[in-house]
Amino acid sequence: MLLPRVKQKHEPFRFEDGTVRIGGEIYGLATEITDPLGGAWAALTLMDGTRTPDDIAGVMCRSLPGVSMAEARDIVRALIASGHVEDASAQVPEELSEPERERYGRSQAFFHRVDLTPRDHCWEAQLRLKRARVVVIGLGGTGSHAAWALAASGVGRLHCVDADVVELSNLNRQVLYTEADIGGSKVEAAVAALRRVNSEIEVTGERRMIGSEPELAALLDDCDVLALCADEPRGQGIRIWANRACAAAGVPWVGGGYNGPLVTVGAFTRGRGACFECLSEGEARRRRPGLPVDLGGPGVVAASAGISGHLVAHAVISLITGVPEPATGTVAGINLIAPDHHVWVRHPPRPECPVCGGSSGAGLQEEQPGGFGP
Repeated sequence: MLLPRVKQKHEPFRFEDGTVRIGGEIYGLATEITDPLGGAWAALTLMDGTRTPDDIAGVMCRSLPGVSMAEARDIVRALIASGHVEDASAQVPEELSEPERERYGRSQAFFHRVDLTPRDHCWEAQLRLKRARVVVIGLGGTGSHAAWALAASGVGRLHCVDADVVELSNLNRQVLYTEADIGGSKVEAAVAALRRVNSEIEVTGERRMIGSEPELAALLDDCDVLALCADEPRGQGIRIWANRACAAAGVPWVGGGYNGPLVTVGAFTRGRGACFECLSEGEARRRRPGLPVDLGGPGVVAASAGISGHLVAHAVISLITGVPEPATGTVAGINLIAPDHHVWVRHPPRPECPVCGGSSGAGLQEEQPGGFGP
């Protein structure tokens, strides 16, 4: 039985002119409702988890002159569909154990607060993470932080790929390694560290260099999202391989990195905006001739690597859960030495592109240029 209840932190507020605001003060969440007859306010105040939708509509009809039962039901249905209301009768799914509910309780609170899609229960996002398989290629500055965040967030199966050994110079930014790991395989140390972070998930790894598009494509079997954090081969080669292999396999992918203080992330899904190659070509056309693409070089500190990796993890999580809605076909980011420099790049797909030509949902480039770092 559906028992609507306004979500915590979404409690409604009524202004003097009768306008109702619901969803708090967080940008992107709040909704303002013009409510001259007071129907929305009445419904929201009745949504305390003890009444059915028809019960709420019935009380509204008796207390609001001129509001019919059909109109009251329409108001209740619209508020439930707004995403600001939950079902107080929903049960925690048995698939999540008591320790998992305790471990991911803060994650559930985050998803529940920012998600405006009506769900069967408030644990749906966490369940999607538990059922997901993510492949992380590259366990350096970006990849080590991304893998840690995905493991901590409860991605059910995490597969890590890297060919390198741990070096002393890695330890200024690569969070999964210690001095004791120097000289050993990165992937072995990373897998061991991630298993210590979260013993409830499956973490696997392989030490290998990705040398071709077919080799990358072979990693995508049963993969829900690819996190590409590698910088070899240099240039855009491995990203082009990922762009094409993931499109062919129907697997969304995220790429991220840093160029000195510039930290960026891009998310790509076939059929939802431009692919990586279209985005790159569109940005190259927009740039002033002679402007170098590398905006900062390989310099990196722990903070810039961490921000990069966590932006990647956030994009992966949004692709898996839909919370927040993924910004696909874009590159976004920040410049750590220029707080007013916000990276937001979007270009339309090229009609002739074999990967995404003619896909819908692509917009135009906005604000500042950017790109992936190493």
